[in-house]
Amino acid sequence: MSNATEMILAPEWDDEERMNFMFSDFNENRDVNTTDWDSKMDFWTALLVKACRDRGTVCVSLKELNKTFRRKERSPLGLATVIQSMARCGKIQRESEFAANMDCGWLSWGVGLLLVKPLKWTFSTLLGSSQVSLEESFVVIELVKEKAAELLKVYRSSEFSRCSIISFQELCTLSADVCADESTLCMALLQLQRDKQVTVSLHEGEKIVKFCQAGQDHISQVSDVDMGIYKLQRSQKLLEERVEKLGLEADKCKEEARLLLKEGKKSQALRCLRGRKRVEKRAESLFAKLESIRGILDRIAQSQTDKMVIQAYQAGVSALRLSLKDVTVERAESLVDQIQELCDTQDEVNQTISSVASADEDIDELEEELKSLIDESKPDSISRFPEVPTNVLGPPGEHSLGGSDLLSSLPAVPYSPLDITDEQLEEELNNLKLTDSGFEQEKKTSPARRLEPAQ
Repeated sequence: MSNATEMILAPEWDDEERMNFMFSDFNENRDVNTTDWDSKMDFWTALLVKACRDRGTVCVSLKELNKTFRRKERSPLGLATVIQSMARCGKIQRESEFAANMDCGWLSWGVGLLLVKPLKWTFSTLLGSSQVSLEESFVVIELVKEKAAELLKVYRSSEFSRCSIISFQELCTLSADVCADESTLCMALLQLQRDKQVTVSLHEGEKIVKFCQAGQDHISQVSDVDMGIYKLQRSQKLLEERVEKLGLEADKCKEEARLLLKEGKKSQALRCLRGRKRVEKRAESLFAKLESIRGILDRIAQSQTDKMVIQAYQAGVSALRLSLKDVTVERAESLVDQIQELCDTQDEVNQTISSVASADEDIDELEEELKSLIDESKPDSISRFPEVPTNVLGPPGEHSLGGSDLLSSLPAVPYSPLDITDEQLEEELNNLKLTDSGFEQEKKTSPARRLEPAQ
């Protein structure tokens, strides 16, 4: 077995018991042991796809598989069954069937690239042979789709993306890192043609490939305009190569004239300079033609842009016409009048609601005014009472008041003139004395009274 496959199967390839089971043939009846049959089939199916992906190919044959998976001079006995099972499931397909689904034009330019023996696969396909030939090649559908996507990505990221048409040889050079060989490239192109992303044709013995440009849903056939642009681009490339070559030749003549002049060969140096002048004139003539071709290509690109803009305008006009199909000036004026009428009605409703709210506000103002009148009608004596101090007396140091602060915090002593005579004062004083003496006498006699027995 090759080193690549050994790296893939390193964990299981050294297990003798496991490999003896995998290298054995499949039972004719899957129902005898479904688990073992499916396990072996899954193992070889995954390994086949992995091996092809590592090699960078999309096609495989039974002969190649026997050689690739050979171990200790033994080849797996069930690979033919694996290929038949994958073909029934649609995971692989004969190259003949894969190519037959394409346009007939492919067979005209692809003969010799698809299969080694086309006659053999044609008869096997027509007769419906279920036997797997050692030489017959099969396409792994999963891998060919991957290659097709990679090829399209490489093209669109290259300088050739500006050109819708590219020659087959240029495409081979461009896809060298993606497709291992021409056969792989052809399979990828077949898949892209099936996906309507490319079309291939033969022009004057040269195979050309037209790619679908960005923004297009599907590829169109190669037209006369496409071929005209392709010819101009080919002429541009050819002129650029010739101008570059003449420039190098002119530099070479100049360098030779310098060397001959150093050697004292003045006449030969003059001949080299004359040759340089002739080369430069030819280069200037070709460069003028090159500029003309570039100008034409620029105009074509601009015309294509203008065409795209005009098509967008046409689509926009059509959409606008459809959207305004049932819209008229009279209908618009009627709608505006209805809107104005509804707005007026809404304003009237809002005004009515706001009038009720203003009435409630007037009642609140009247109640406030009545309350203020009641407060003003209270006696003035209530307002003459001094205010009670709110300062808290406490120990010193904790918001306490000192002597002067305490006096200043006390309310003022009420003062009013006394309208009383001296005789009235003397009489009131005597009354107070009599009252005090009677109170003292009662205090002296009251204990004795309490000690008297009850009658």
